Amino acid sequence: MGCKQGWAMWSGKPEMLSMFEKWQLGKSAVRLFGVVTLASVILILIPRTFVAGNFIMAATILLIICLQLSVKDLKGATVELPFMLLNLVIIYLQYPLLKPLR
Repeated sequence: MGCKQGWAMWSGKPEMLSMFEKWQLGKSAVRLFGVVTLASVILILIPRTFVAGNFIMAATILLIICLQLSVKDLKGATVELPFMLLNLVIIYLQYPLLKPLR
């Protein structure tokens, strides 16, 4: 999911640009969000940086929730909430490939 959304932000898909436009953020800000999202995806894949990548991803989702609430879009904020909680649960469960299979 992070790859898809990060790439959509980086490439400047019209849906992403319109979403960020309501927060008065331009194309360069959307690209920056895309770079941060794609970087967090790469960090999640590496065991030593797994937690940092998930924290960065959760922070970007929290920022989007705050931006949604700043324009009083409660529905948009509630849509993002499960994704942030999922990242926190993944942090709690730790990196899945380090545990031996039984």
